[in-house]
Amino acid sequence: MQLSLSAPNSHCDHPSVSFKVKRLVDIAGATVGLCILAVLFIPLAVAIKIDSQGPIFYSQIRCSLNGTHFRIWKFRSMVSNAEALRSEIDNEASGHIFKNKNAPRVTRIGQFLRRFSLDEPPQFRNVLKGEMSLVGTRPSTSDEVENYSPFHRKRTFAKPVTTGEWQVKGRSNIESFDVVASMELRYQSK
Repeated sequence: MQLSLSAPNSHCDHPSVSFKVKRLVDIAGATVGLCILAVLFIPLAVAIKIDSQGPIFYSQIRCSLNGTHFRIWKFRSMVSNAEALRSEIDNEASGHIFKNKNAPRVTRIGQFLRRFSLDEPPQFRNVLKGEMSLVGTRPSTSDEVENYSPFHRKRTFAKPVTTGEWQVKGRSNIESFDVVASMELRYQSK
């Protein structure tokens, strides 16, 4: 499935999309990441199951390069009915991101996982499959992309990634999607 983001040939994909060295780095990094995941899997899976009811993994459909869809996987860091509870929680951010500092949907182990980005390693599987890259622009949900302005749509001209500049430089402190998009697009322009 693919979203119609723009007219054909109205944009240019980021050069990293076809850069073979970047793909080789992604494969090497994801392989190392999956080896680390193999060591962490059992303790994290047990901790998640002890802390709250529900599955070990969380999955969601996200948008990839130019609006194509793929399924992202993470260790579950929220209660299993988190999406249903979202409408009951105030969004403290602006734009196409959702943040709440109290994070009532996040489990105790989820707080730990998020603090050290330990919920992210299952995404190395997405990197190996070529659906994601290691560094760049984070993947968005379909409903977010459908509401993007032309400025925000530029984020979809590169593969989505496991981490990006805004996670490294600001993470929870950035509460504006325009700031996130600006940081990611600045990275894409390098």
